[in-house]
Amino acid sequence: MGLMNRRIFLAGGTAVIAALVSQPIVLHAKEKPAGSAVDTSRLVTVGGSVTEIVYALGGGDRLVARDMTSTYPPEAGKLPDIGYMRQLSPESVLSVDPTAILAEEGSGPPETLDVLKKAAVPLIVVPEKYSEDGILDKIRIVGEALGKAEAAGKLARTVRAEIDAAEKHLAGVKAPRRVLFLLSAQGGKLLASGTGTAADGIIRLAGAENAVGGFAGYKQLSDEAVIGARPDAILMMSGGAPGGASDEDILSQPAIAATPAGLSKTLIRMDGLYLLGFGPRTAGAIRELSSKLYPRLSD
Repeated sequence: MGLMNRRIFLAGGTAVIAALVSQPIVLHAKEKPAGSAVDTSRLVTVGGSVTEIVYALGGGDRLVARDMTSTYPPEAGKLPDIGYMRQLSPESVLSVDPTAILAEEGSGPPETLDVLKKAAVPLIVVPEKYSEDGILDKIRIVGEALGKAEAAGKLARTVRAEIDAAEKHLAGVKAPRRVLFLLSAQGGKLLASGTGTAADGIIRLAGAENAVGGFAGYKQLSDEAVIGARPDAILMMSGGAPGGASDEDILSQPAIAATPAGLSKTLIRMDGLYLLGFGPRTAGAIRELSSKLYPRLSD
């Protein structure tokens, strides 16, 4: 995973990382006897979607801390913040005396995970896949960790039905719109999403086409590449880092202004965790994004 894929961007108070992921892994700080359950009475969650799932399954009362990407539901914001999910320190995690840690794949750094394992705190790493099946897997794994398999099954069925309904709604799309997701546009430097990212996944689920699917991860685009991508819409996270470019600044950049998106002034912003989290609210994000891309699509 390249350094560029690990950069942090703040959007509307939500820290969102859009990065390539490795193969799924599940780590435990120490071996548990067969059939024994993990004690989640004092739980720390790392990763916004994992925290959302815990709350959705009725396990919010077990949380004693969360990372800075965990901003939904609002109750999560009242918990102690142990830092950014990829820059955790063992001291911050252990300071709340957790009995278990649930973390999205890619949390770290590895040195922190090593210390936590030696501290004998059970650590369950939840695989991250930017797809419907990936969301359902996360729900199942979190449910098993909480001892709420039945509730997790119910939530998974609901989420699957909602996503399937959102995708069925897109059956009338005959010509997918080309979408360029920009993670950053500061100083006229456009950092765009290729394949294998949360942005690429949500664009496809919303019935659209990634305008720059020729590379993996994130890449800074030249003016020629932007013009050649011919995006019909620019997609970004709402808010942005302090001092970030405004919508007008972005749309007036010569390369973007020359594209269909620039000519039509089509720039869509959505909350970062809602758009890219791939959690229980993803069906709503699909519907919202698709409604902005295809406003004339019949209900």
